[in-house]
Amino acid sequence: AQFALAAGLAASLALAAAFHFFRWRRWAGKEAELFSRLAGMQARLGWAEALLASEPQVTIAWSDAGKEPQIEENAGLIAREKDPRAILDFRAWLAPETALKLEDSAAQLRERGLPFWMKAASLDGRLLDIEGRPVGAIAVVRIRVVPGEHLDAPGLQSPQEATREQLQAIRSLLDAVPFPAWVRDGRGKLAWVNPAYARAVEANDQEAAVSQGTELVESLAREAGAVSRKEGKVWRGRAPAIVAGKRRMLEIVDTPAGASSAGMAVDVSELESLRASLDQQSEAHQRTLNQLATAVAIFDGSKRLIFSNTAYCQLWALDQAWLDEKPTDSEILDRLRAARLLPEEADFRAWKLALFGAYQSLETEDQVWFLPDGRTLRAGIGPNAQGGVTYLFDDVTERYRLASQYKASMRVQTETLDALREGVAVFGSDGRLKFLNPAFAALWSLDPEDLTGQPHIDRVARLCAPLYADEESWAALRGAIAGLPEERVGFERRLARRDGSVLDCAAAPLPDGSALLTFTDMTASVNIERALTERNEALIERNQALLDAERLRNDFVHHVSYELRSPLTNITGFIQLLGDPAIGGLNAKQREYAGYVTKSSAALLALIDDILDLASIDADAIELSLEDVDIAQLIRAAANDVADRLAEASLRLVAATSNNIGTFRADGRRMRQILFNLLTNAIGFSSPGQSIGLTAARKDGSIYFRVTDHGSGIPAAIRDHVFDRFRTYTAGSRHRGAGLGLSIVRSFVELHGGRVEIDSVPGKKTFVTCIFPAGGKS
Repeated sequence: AQFALAAGLAASLALAAAFHFFRWRRWAGKEAELFSRLAGMQARLGWAEALLASEPQVTIAWSDAGKEPQIEENAGLIAREKDPRAILDFRAWLAPETALKLEDSAAQLRERGLPFWMKAASLDGRLLDIEGRPVGAIAVVRIRVVPGEHLDAPGLQSPQEATREQLQAIRSLLDAVPFPAWVRDGRGKLAWVNPAYARAVEANDQEAAVSQGTELVESLAREAGAVSRKEGKVWRGRAPAIVAGKRRMLEIVDTPAGASSAGMAVDVSELESLRASLDQQSEAHQRTLNQLATAVAIFDGSKRLIFSNTAYCQLWALDQAWLDEKPTDSEILDRLRAARLLPEEADFRAWKLALFGAYQSLETEDQVWFLPDGRTLRAGIGPNAQGGVTYLFDDVTERYRLASQYKASMRVQTETLDALREGVAVFGSDGRLKFLNPAFAALWSLDPEDLTGQPHIDRVARLCAPLYADEESWAALRGAIAGLPEERVGFERRLARRDGSVLDCAAAPLPDGSALLTFTDMTASVNIERALTERNEALIERNQALLDAERLRNDFVHHVSYELRSPLTNITGFIQLLGDPAIGGLNAKQREYAGYVTKSSAALLALIDDILDLASIDADAIELSLEDVDIAQLIRAAANDVADRLAEASLRLVAATSNNIGTFRADGRRMRQILFNLLTNAIGFSSPGQSIGLTAARKDGSIYFRVTDHGSGIPAAIRDHVFDRFRTYTAGSRHRGAGLGLSIVRSFVELHGGRVEIDSVPGKKTFVTCIFPAGGKS
């Protein structure tokens, strides 16, 4: 038992020793292996550290969230004395926007494992290559300072990316355009087509069209394009093709691109159709223009003639064969100038340059050319669609001549009617106002603006209603003007207005269907008539004989004012209308007789006015309209009033005033009447070739008007009777009159508070001086 126990223990010990030896050998081998691996790792660590130290860079590694990252920094982005963790303050060594982008990218890398790569520049100007990627469970950000030899890499990469983007943009554009486009390889085979090409050849898609090699352009056009490509030239041409099952005409461009080529086709079938239609229309227009009387010439942008009609050739007397040679605008103008067919210009070169300004203008310009041969042309110069100019010439010589005659006639007629004291208006057959003189508006106190636009007679009646609202009279007047009677007849009526004035109204039909309406202010005559009637009635009780005389006088004034003056006004108006060419031309003898009637009517009317003025003075019915009268202007007006008589008598008027004579208080109309009578009297007693003097001066608080003539003078025996009414003294002169002029002069001067003085040297000269109180401003 002991032996067995000892043997068992020995065996156990041996077994334990063997097991221990085996384990020792195993651990020794593993330890050697670990030492070997440690040595290898140490070698690799040294290699890695050497690699990291081989270039300036920063390595940041995050292993677990919440733990501080491991940082290796030898790029000098932060100061050496600082903690390496200062590199995490990106804003300290990067621009703010770049730092923010790096922070976001690093956060995405740590949270979601998204890699990133970016280029950046440090604040000290160094170029950095920043890359972040996950390595297992570790997020690593590597920041390298790009060496100098690599600085050009980003610059090369940007143009490459730009080129790639441009190529993609061109591809996108070609895919979007409706025109077939293609690219061929060096062997002339299709390498790429756009969707429009695939639709044109009815292929399923672009790849099918390329793989099947379906050609759109016919062989002749392809061969011509291949020849041009070999020569390095761009081929352009037109060729028919079947596009989506329809035969069309294509405008083709095929250009070489290295060993390859690119082409595009544009459908011009409709353009060809439109061009053919345009050619037909152009031919039709040319035929039409050749039938016009207006001369037409069309020049292109190079100022060369491309079309001229027959009228143009005839207007300028140009050779058609020469015009067919397409001369320039300047050549034509030079030839016309040499033939003296252009307006006479002092600087022809400047005039021609101004004319050529139409080639750069956008607006049509109208000009009138007065040619040396007496013709007048209207020239229309405007731009045309071809970039040139179109000239239109119309011969308006006859039109201008007729317009000039018409305007002259209308001016004479208008000035004549405007000078009348009677209100005159002409209404058309439609009842609308065609013409009125200033006296018409003044008589009815109308604003001229209210009479614009050719108002109807009904509107005129409403405007006149504040002064005269008798509907029956206006209705009768409207019927005479705008009615449709079987026979057109005249109309006459006296109107008593609300302001106390009295007007004589007369309407007469005119040959052109219009109607002439006249209003004559008879207030003075009626007032005289009323005053005389009242005076007669007062004298009836004193003497029946005086009553008969007054009745005779009233009848005389009435007949003078109404029975004579109104018909004379109508006679004067109709005689003036007879002289209007629109009414009908008069022969020379008729115009002479009409002139006699006009002069006689004017003289008789002046005599009647003088009689009425004297009657009004006798009846104390004259009231002066006092105003500040400009003396110098009054002298000029008086000289104009007798200009015709001076010319007829071959006399000269010498008018003068002192400097700054100023104004005085008087009735301007009566003052003109005073000077007119004095000057008329002096003209009658003067001989042809003599002069008449008219002067005005301010002296001792009075205004002196003096009229001087060099006639036969006034004998002392009759000097005291020259102011008597109906007394006239001719003394062998040409003067003829009723003997009322000087009487009216004295009456009006005395009404102004002045006096008249006469001084005469028989056989030499006569002075008539009118003296007025100044009563004005000097």
